[in-house]
Amino acid sequence: MNDTVSRFAPHAFAILRIVVGLLFAMHGSQKLLGFPGDKPPVELASMMGLAGISELAGGLLMAFGLLTRIAAFLSSGTMAVAYFMAHASQHPLPIINQGELAVVYCFVFLYIWAHGPGIWSLDGLLRRNRTV
Repeated sequence: MNDTVSRFAPHAFAILRIVVGLLFAMHGSQKLLGFPGDKPPVELASMMGLAGISELAGGLLMAFGLLTRIAAFLSSGTMAVAYFMAHASQHPLPIINQGELAVVYCFVFLYIWAHGPGIWSLDGLLRRNRTV
């Protein structure tokens, strides 16, 4: 039974990478463009503007699987900084300081960095084309 389920692991990881990347990119587009939602865009040359650039670019790169490890590592760091700057000073527990999403993103991106792009990625496509 385990072999039957585990054969889908590469596909499940690819779906995780794509969905989480797109969700992260939406955080960035919301900061930079005010979309989706109705929040006004932040100033580009601010901490929130830099976070928005990191989120939009990092999320799209991970979703497409391009420069995946670099994007995941930098995005993980962005979320660690966001947690400690915006949440940790309010309370040590993420569930209380409302920083659990930053923590989850941080560790999911750390996993993506360690795992690599996997299937359905531009990194994999480029690697295959170089060996042909």
